[in-house]
Amino acid sequence: MRTHLLALSVLVLFVPCARAQQPDKNAQKPPAAETPIPPEAVKQTNPVTPTASSQAQAKRTFGYDCAMCHGATGDGKGDLAADMKLDLSDFRDPQALKDRTDGELFYIIKNGKGKMPSEGDRAKTDEIWNLVIYVRSMAKKAPAEKPKPAAP
Repeated sequence: MRTHLLALSVLVLFVPCARAQQPDKNAQKPPAAETPIPPEAVKQTNPVTPTASSQAQAKRTFGYDCAMCHGATGDGKGDLAADMKLDLSDFRDPQALKDRTDGELFYIIKNGKGKMPSEGDRAKTDEIWNLVIYVRSMAKKAPAEKPKPAAP
């Protein structure tokens, strides 16, 4: 009987100690290393011809899925981005996406990037391509130069 009590006491003391030494499964994991965009994705060209209807749908999708971080106008100052202290590109700036191909943008929207979740299977391929067109349309166009008046 005494042996059983001793064994039970050891178990009662040992189990909590063993559990404390196990890694916490809920602990924050470091962000995964960013996977480079495959070259075949970079080279993809947008096969979609935008229509008024498809761009209206892309605008709605952006409003539902993207504006919380990227801002309603694409300024990168959405509420969630501010809460998460994210520094996002201003899509209104023509320079922001000038070095990105349509294929890269498609890949990022479809698969996510960094803390940005993927659109995955929620959106059809053509819908993602239309989002690419819509995001590019946010860039402010440089004002056209005014013709100089002719000299008298």
